[in-house]
Amino acid sequence: MSNRYDAIYRQSIKDPESFWAEAAEALDWERSWDRVLDTSNKPFYRWFAGASCNTCHNALDRHVDGGRGDQLALIYDSPITGALRKFTYRELRDAVATFAGALAAQGVVKGDRVILYMPMVPEAVISMLAVARLGAIHSVVFGGFAANELAVRIDDAKPKVIVSASCGVEPGRIVPYKPLLDGAIDLARHKPDRCIILQRDQETAELTPGRDLDWQDAVAGARPHPCVPVEATDPLYILYTSGTTGEPKGVVRDNGGHMVALHWSMKNIYGVDPGEVFWAASDVGWVVGHSYIVYAPLLHGNTTILFEGKPVGTPDAGVFWRIVAEHDVKALFTAPTAFRAIKQQDPEGKLIRDYDMSGFRTLFLAGERADPDTLTWAETRLQVPVIDHWWQTETGWSICANPVGIELMPVRHGSPTKPMPGWSLEALDEHGAPSPAGTIGALAAKLPLPPGAAPTLWNAEKRFVDAYLADFPGYYKTGDAGYIDEDGYVYVMTRTDDVINVAGHRLSTGAMEEVLADHPDVAECAVIGVADALKGQVPVGFLVLNAGCERHHDEIVAETVRMVRDRIGPVAAFKTAIVVTRLPKTRSGKILRGTMQKIADQEDWKMPATIDDPAILGEITQALSGAGYARPA
Repeated sequence: MSNRYDAIYRQSIKDPESFWAEAAEALDWERSWDRVLDTSNKPFYRWFAGASCNTCHNALDRHVDGGRGDQLALIYDSPITGALRKFTYRELRDAVATFAGALAAQGVVKGDRVILYMPMVPEAVISMLAVARLGAIHSVVFGGFAANELAVRIDDAKPKVIVSASCGVEPGRIVPYKPLLDGAIDLARHKPDRCIILQRDQETAELTPGRDLDWQDAVAGARPHPCVPVEATDPLYILYTSGTTGEPKGVVRDNGGHMVALHWSMKNIYGVDPGEVFWAASDVGWVVGHSYIVYAPLLHGNTTILFEGKPVGTPDAGVFWRIVAEHDVKALFTAPTAFRAIKQQDPEGKLIRDYDMSGFRTLFLAGERADPDTLTWAETRLQVPVIDHWWQTETGWSICANPVGIELMPVRHGSPTKPMPGWSLEALDEHGAPSPAGTIGALAAKLPLPPGAAPTLWNAEKRFVDAYLADFPGYYKTGDAGYIDEDGYVYVMTRTDDVINVAGHRLSTGAMEEVLADHPDVAECAVIGVADALKGQVPVGFLVLNAGCERHHDEIVAETVRMVRDRIGPVAAFKTAIVVTRLPKTRSGKILRGTMQKIADQEDWKMPATIDDPAILGEITQALSGAGYARPA
């Protein structure tokens, strides 16, 4: 079993330089590398040292020059506004070159930073690629982020220009961006030279004379700008990790290693060929949007989809199937939370039957642990392979996956399958020694990490070492806990912070969530550890029920408590589950377990900057108070 994967993986670990040099030959280089892997400044390893390149050239111009300029590059589909726009590779290249000229006219040159504070519109993709075309460094901040959070990022990145829009559009409401941007600039010590503002039809923003420039005016007189070569080791972008407050943590991505790894991943992991349609249902403000809405599909010559909508409510839980059928999507990449929302609204998957899904081949899930119940639901309803894969903002692409383009290995629910080339993974005990097969430990990857992983943090090398490399010398600490079984399958159980200690027993909240999610009436769930005077911590569960469920909540809670007792054992001390209407999440779909735990433990907490709906924390507080934990809201 897995002969082809095993051979490729062994080569990547045994001789990483020849492996990635061969992958790099598929791309254009202004100058070749002196060394594939520079180890002269450990632990700061650098890939393709001495080479020069331009990521925008490889994503756009290379395809146009190669005779594929008339192929669709980007489809913008906005069920919220009803807009549909399509760009060929030639049209997208021309739009990017023109906006690069507009940025250059405002003084942006190689190495400058440009902050992008944009909704999910084509101009966001155009802006990212235009900055890359100039050899400058973009930092995308999720549109609608609070002013103080944006100000922190402005002060850290020190952008010459900020590109924004008049507003974002959410179901049932307009989110004005310009007042947030103005407030952030007022708060920030660093002031940008210029702001370029895209005026949307839904709301017109008031421009600040002398500082703000209308997008249309900026491009009207702009001359198309050629690609500017940069060192392969130069930064392409800075992406601040969600939830940073005070001192920001800006993940840096380089140009050379990034484009090699992402280009390689499209065929080998996602199994798509150039010209096919790939859809990552995420946001450009998150790492998935950077890697798999913008860069990887375009580097590989795919058609990528930019979706301005939600998995439910725009207009219903069938919108994903409409997009797949209408645009002939071959592979979809989204977060498990999106499928839990769809499952909650349409438990039987009846809306799938309204669309021709015959061309759809593979569903990929990442961003949060994919519980077996959600995987089973998707497999049963879609009748295609459902692939859980695991990666992080810091890694930029998969640590573990089931590489469809190499070979589809047997899917094991609860596992993102095996490490991808270049990722040498171990489950380490508290002393940093590899744990036996099947034993939970801290998941860590041996250095050097493969191309595409963050080489450092922006202006914070010591913090990079302290955060990721110091705890286990010679390894990158992922911050996730899990185990590796005897066949090499990896199981990512929980964040290391979510391993709770119940009367001296270290237990995974993720394992308990798996059990709860298996209840037929439960659409979504979360488990946190709450301080307990006797046991140290005890688990508390939160349950979101399927739409239309009319059973008494007490019955469902009693059943879930019995399920955890039967499957994990009395040692789990699982006695409390609370039914809520929704779980608090970030805009990228991650459940805010840490905030919930602080509320339960009556600790001081701060409203997360990335929260999707702040009001839901009031319900959580009331529910915990009613159960005898939190203070009343």
